[in-house]
Amino acid sequence: MTLLRSLDSEKDKEAVLRIWKEVGWIEKGKEDMLDTILEMEGGKYVAEVKGSPECNVNTSEGSIFYQDTELPLHIINSVITSPVARRQRLAAKLTAKAIAEDAANGAYLSALGIFDQGFYNMLGFGTGSYENWIFFDPSTIITEKKHSTPDRISLDHWKQVYRARINRRKVHGLVNLHQEKDTKLEMYSPTHSFGLGYFDDQGEITHHIYFRTENLDQGPYSVKWMTYQDREQFMDLMSILKSLSDQVNLIIMREPPGIQFQDMLNRPFRQRRMTKSSKFENKMSASAYWQMRIIDLEGCIESSSYRTDKQINFNLSLHDPIEELLEDTSSWKGLSGDYRIKLGNKSSIGRVRRRNLPTLEASVNAFTRLWLGIRSATSLAMTDEISGPPSLLKDLDNVLRLPTPHPDWDF
Repeated sequence: MTLLRSLDSEKDKEAVLRIWKEVGWIEKGKEDMLDTILEMEGGKYVAEVKGSPECNVNTSEGSIFYQDTELPLHIINSVITSPVARRQRLAAKLTAKAIAEDAANGAYLSALGIFDQGFYNMLGFGTGSYENWIFFDPSTIITEKKHSTPDRISLDHWKQVYRARINRRKVHGLVNLHQEKDTKLEMYSPTHSFGLGYFDDQGEITHHIYFRTENLDQGPYSVKWMTYQDREQFMDLMSILKSLSDQVNLIIMREPPGIQFQDMLNRPFRQRRMTKSSKFENKMSASAYWQMRIIDLEGCIESSSYRTDKQINFNLSLHDPIEELLEDTSSWKGLSGDYRIKLGNKSSIGRVRRRNLPTLEASVNAFTRLWLGIRSATSLAMTDEISGPPSLLKDLDNVLRLPTPHPDWDF
């Protein structure tokens, strides 16, 4: 018999630790990481099989910027199943339970990182934007700015680092995690990790870069994150990166939101040709490794405002696949149903369809991608679960002209 329930941190700790060790998510000597996870606020759940926890799901609160509006977001931090309980849909059912609880607690959206595309689609998640990863020689950065001597930033500064991340430059799609200890966990590393940046007179970090590397000598160095609020601070950080080129041959960095990093590099294609197939190859790769789904449709639509003279009125017939995984006792039943939507300077949503309006049919997965601006309506109609009259798809393309969303904080 399987039982889905909330985690009891004292009763279940040893069983959960066993699961994390069995799948290699906690290394020997790092067991205190689980203590930090269990101490954090948020939903924590286990699935029992034969009286023992064999699956664990943990969530935490965050927020996402939709244009200039900050909306409540819940993060699925971890979904983990022991080897003895695979292929029993425990992870899917327990994650569905967590999402239902998050919806009941006021979240507008849910987000998670994926191990591969496809599994979380059954829970209504739609694939996010491509994140570009740049592999470059720091000596090729184009900047004449001379930075002042930076300060060292270590795990001891995790609270200041967290606040610096919260206060970084705001863009559409940016995600903030509201648990300080999430940052503390991220700063743990089995290899070498350190930060360089600047403190103000009150001891707060104004802007910084946090690195991780297995080779302190020549690199590559991975930039786990950077925080800045304006161009001047961004150029400070670029100057710091360039200063490392006396020793470090390669930096690996996610492209900052809103910045085409190739603009910052001198003769990037020449560098790629010269370093091809080497240990320090200069290149770029892209991957869409996060997913989101709307869990409060009314909240999301009514928070939307678009700079347009034209309003779009349409019926929405929405399908939510999560319903098949929810418990009968769940108060939140998913988002399947028929809606009437108006998008414009002031958007609204209702439950009464109008016969004279065009109808958009969509899964919650695809509609989330449309609403966030990940892909246009006409594009999604080609590859995802969205269909409607061509005139409606074109109108949606014209109104939902959003910047590409980038969370800029891994979850």
